[in-house]
Amino acid sequence: MERLFSPWRSKYIESFSKSKDGIEECILCTAYQDRNDEERLIVARGKLCFVLMNLYPYNSGHLMVVPYRHVPSFMDLSDDEMIEIMGLIRTMINKLQSVSHPEGFNIGSNIGRAAGAGIDQHIHFHIVPRWSGDTNFIPVLSDTKVISEDMKITWKKLKEA
Repeated sequence: MERLFSPWRSKYIESFSKSKDGIEECILCTAYQDRNDEERLIVARGKLCFVLMNLYPYNSGHLMVVPYRHVPSFMDLSDDEMIEIMGLIRTMINKLQSVSHPEGFNIGSNIGRAAGAGIDQHIHFHIVPRWSGDTNFIPVLSDTKVISEDMKITWKKLKEA
């Protein structure tokens, strides 16, 4: 069996912080409670959900839509949260199209560790802009993912959009 390693994922998982009592803190809850949107790369705040840039993106402009409520499952979301999540996804696609002109998008959620969720206790939805040829040999050969634009520049563009 062939294996393809993605070492950038381990850096992301290692970034989880521990509280004083040794219990794992939720980095998504910490992000929205901090209120420093620029430092936390929060692009938008809604009534029930917020949008932030992924610190370990698969592509430039990789965003996550997250409910404020700390719930692990799709089934735990209220109807109002689901409606706001879909609305924020649509809004962010529109903003990404205006600032970086992707040719497509991957949108989804990894629900549970077995499905690849790095943060499995706080459901969130990914928006990954895609361009023809954005996948290449560099991650495979050099354990390096090429992100074509500085995250702070992308954040600023999205905030202004």
